[in-house]
Amino acid sequence: MPGSAGTIRRPLTLKLMRRNPNLSFPNHAAILFSVAVVMAPHVAHVPAWTTAFCAIAILMRLLGAWRRDPLPAKWLLFLFAAIAVGGVMYSYRTLFGRDSAITLLLAMTVLKLLEMHARRDITVIVVLCYFLTIINFFYTQTIVTALYSLGAVWVITATMVSLQHQAEPARFKQVVVTSGVLLSQAILVMLVLFILFPHIEGPLWGLPRIQQSGRSGLSDNMSPGSLARLSLSDEIAFRATFDTLPANAKQLYWRGPVFSDYDGRTWRSGQRVTLSEFQFEGLGPSIRYSVTLEPHDQRWLFLIDIPSSLPQDSVLTRDYQVMSFRPVRQRLRYVAESTPRYRVGKEVLASELQRALALPKAAAPRTRAMVEEWRAQGLGPRQIVDRALRMFRTQPFIYTLEPPPLLNDPVDQFLFETRRGFCEHYASSFAVMMRAAGVPVRVVTGYLGGEVNPVDGYLVVRQSEAHAWNEVWLRGEGWVRFDPTAAVSPLRIQSGLANAVPATEAQPLLRRTQLQWMIKMRHQWDAVTNSWNQWVLGYSPERQYRFLSSFGLSNIGWQDMLIALMFATGIIIISFAGVMFMRMRGRRVDQIQYLWLRYCKSMALKGIVRKPSEGPRDFTERVVSFFPALRDEIRRIGDLYIEMRYGIKTVNTAAIHELRREIAALRRQTSAPIRNA
Repeated sequence: MPGSAGTIRRPLTLKLMRRNPNLSFPNHAAILFSVAVVMAPHVAHVPAWTTAFCAIAILMRLLGAWRRDPLPAKWLLFLFAAIAVGGVMYSYRTLFGRDSAITLLLAMTVLKLLEMHARRDITVIVVLCYFLTIINFFYTQTIVTALYSLGAVWVITATMVSLQHQAEPARFKQVVVTSGVLLSQAILVMLVLFILFPHIEGPLWGLPRIQQSGRSGLSDNMSPGSLARLSLSDEIAFRATFDTLPANAKQLYWRGPVFSDYDGRTWRSGQRVTLSEFQFEGLGPSIRYSVTLEPHDQRWLFLIDIPSSLPQDSVLTRDYQVMSFRPVRQRLRYVAESTPRYRVGKEVLASELQRALALPKAAAPRTRAMVEEWRAQGLGPRQIVDRALRMFRTQPFIYTLEPPPLLNDPVDQFLFETRRGFCEHYASSFAVMMRAAGVPVRVVTGYLGGEVNPVDGYLVVRQSEAHAWNEVWLRGEGWVRFDPTAAVSPLRIQSGLANAVPATEAQPLLRRTQLQWMIKMRHQWDAVTNSWNQWVLGYSPERQYRFLSSFGLSNIGWQDMLIALMFATGIIIISFAGVMFMRMRGRRVDQIQYLWLRYCKSMALKGIVRKPSEGPRDFTERVVSFFPALRDEIRRIGDLYIEMRYGIKTVNTAAIHELRREIAALRRQTSAPIRNA
């Protein structure tokens, strides 16, 4: 017969699975739960296929642990990895960059779960969980994110603690308390590092890419409906605090992008020219304030119209728009001064006026015809302005967040057909009427008013306060602000957006509600968030210097900070060690077991090592075999230990002293080590 005797030919099989790690199902569930908790915040930032991929992998691992199935084969994991890499390439067209790298890391983490079979693999997964918690701050740094991350770290640490209990399952309370103690110790060290470690300019975390105007705020262009969509957002645009809060804070105009170029539908800013010298005439007192601006990925800053002093690292354009040197990609705090009542721009360049008169030839023919009738009546520029505002005031125009779409010519359709619009509709149509009449005009966008938080005194300006108005150039007066929205809906200017639009239209819930407890809760949360932004996210080198100066450390440098940091950290570590030492000393010590272990150790030094499986009786007889002349003393020690340890003899101070004396006497009589024990 072919083949040697005793040879067994096994059928050829395809190796699909590998051995499973020696972990209980609760251990598997704890690890998988930790991974799921850490990955949950990333769902909003990664493609849908990534979420499905990770969920399927976690469920596969959970089911395999429940059924005690072997692990998938290596070639299957390589296939899954290739699918993940292909998905990232399809979604981002690259493997480099923040978003693609995080997506790939999520996929590879769950693939690591599918090959977890050794303690080293578990350690790698735990470290990846900590890292995934950190990179969540690449997208957002809110207080909610910080609290969630703190909870996620607690879960991961608790999982690590539970995995140390191999003989029997860990008790839930013990695991939670132990991980909580570890976390609280780490938080104390973290606070010292945060306060004393030398801070640098700029954010430590990346910021999300701004893609939607509803999230980023105002845009560099304006078309019908753009601000109406933005007004539905309850997100905060910026906060401001004043040396003295103005009495009419709701009527403050916060100047932003200015538009002079019009193509028949959309207004754009065009080329911005920096103003080398700025002159204006103040008609009232100036106000000083500071602004904490949320990141919007643009260069413009928001100041009360009109600025009389500029923040650091900013310039003023010819249309009086304040621009930062670089895009605002992190929360920015700046101090400024403004004069709300002013006269500016009496003398301007001819090119600037020409730009403020430009109008496409085919734009708004019906509006042009109407304005020509006004001019035929001999009306001057100021009278034409008044006539346009009276038209908005007396005819059935409606201020609404839900304007109908404007398809063909937006201005003609709005003025003569729909007559329903938001502030950008009125500002755009007013500007077209003025230019058709030969009156220079431009559109200004920004924010109007704000809400004073009674908890911390900050003026909170939200995206829903976005507004558009006009500036008309009048000879002898310069650029004069006119707000056509005020002619249609005075409530918008006097009491805010919520009171100006119909009650049936959609608005953010907290903006519409009249429930006082909900309003108070919102103010409290805004104040907490503002404190977080100012003292945690805004803990800049300047604020760190001011904070340390309040403790008398006014001339401290970074070298001194590092010395203070090491000193404070050392004190904390020594304090923790001292507390642990005192707790260990305070524990009740089993004197009987302590004396027996010392006796066994002394015998081991003489060459008689007690075996792990050897009881006190057997060990005693083995010691007797090496010291037969001392059999009575040796057996006396063994009998005393057995009687006291197992309850035959009453344990008291006299009995313990007797055992100690017998052990000491035997140690003196067996001073020479035994060879070849």
